Amino acid sequence: MATARTIVGMSGGVDSSVAALRLRESGEPIAGLFMQNWADDGSGDCRAEDDRRDAVAVCGRLGIPIHFRDFSSEYWAGVFEHFLAEYAAGRTPNPDVLCNREVKFKHFLDAARDLGAQFIATGHYARIALDDAGRLQLLRAADRGKDQSYFLHQLGQAQLAATRFPLGDMLKSDVRALAASAALPTAAKKDSTGICFIGERDFREFLGRYLPARPGAIRTPDGREIGQHPGVFYFTLGQREGLNIGGVRGFAQAPWYVVGKDVQRNVLYVDQGIDSPWMMSTVLDTEAMHWVSGAPPAADFECTAQTRYRQEAQACHVQVRDNGTLHVRFHAPQRAVTPGQSLVLYDGDVCLGGAVIATTDAPLESRAPPHPKDVPAA
Repeated sequence: MATARTIVGMSGGVDSSVAALRLRESGEPIAGLFMQNWADDGSGDCRAEDDRRDAVAVCGRLGIPIHFRDFSSEYWAGVFEHFLAEYAAGRTPNPDVLCNREVKFKHFLDAARDLGAQFIATGHYARIALDDAGRLQLLRAADRGKDQSYFLHQLGQAQLAATRFPLGDMLKSDVRALAASAALPTAAKKDSTGICFIGERDFREFLGRYLPARPGAIRTPDGREIGQHPGVFYFTLGQREGLNIGGVRGFAQAPWYVVGKDVQRNVLYVDQGIDSPWMMSTVLDTEAMHWVSGAPPAADFECTAQTRYRQEAQACHVQVRDNGTLHVRFHAPQRAVTPGQSLVLYDGDVCLGGAVIATTDAPLESRAPPHPKDVPAA
């Protein structure tokens, strides 16, 4: 059998299945590769074996070979240890971004080359194009509701040159229809959601295995204690669920939201109102920026940005500092911009790159909140 020119990352889901189908129908010599990125922790919640069986079944249906690689140790070192360190510091990391950079477009790409392939392909919803200067661009997918360029913003020219996204021009509904017409075993399989190594299980229970509970006070921004939390690292800005705050005397019967975290003092700050001014910010600063093209378009420019996935792109002004970090000012206030998450910049459909959010000018970040000992309990 001729060596496959492209190795398709087979996840056991419908998207990678159709990516392989489209490449095979185009006449491309392909093979599949199933990556195991998380070692079974004995909880019974790991779906890797089911996904592996589905990947094998799809490759059998398509008549292509399939390879297997265990990247769980690389995932632990490159993704999970960072994930834990960020949560322990009170930040909210995005493991999908790191997984793409450290595993899928690094170790998977290396494995494909070891197998003699020139390219890898995945079921991501994104596109690749050339600009007028001959540089590769990462573009949003045709299906804006499924676009995954946000999670791919750490890719550079070398990775894009070796990558194919066969679903970039498709709608998700058409992907499902094509899978069904080809009788692929994954045609009706439910999409996976959430963080891959946590799956369907309770997030707090999972994180508690690695970061022991450290209960503390839940306080209002003016310092009044209104409850207890199991650990500030279990919560993220803008979160409503899991606070377990009942009726509080002197306050309306309205939901409470996380508006700040003080890890050093072990205090979780909450307020009422989905758009509480305590969680709004206009300015942010980032860690070192990654540019898809290799360089910024200018030292000072206007573009749009997302501070989380599935957010409408927001107009902003960007200043690139000499050390590679960014200072960004949005045209309108932004809700619950969260340190540890990714800021991703766009020029229309073109993803310029992204960086980890370091700080914002949200009220509880830009000034120290009242120390709990100085304020009586409610």
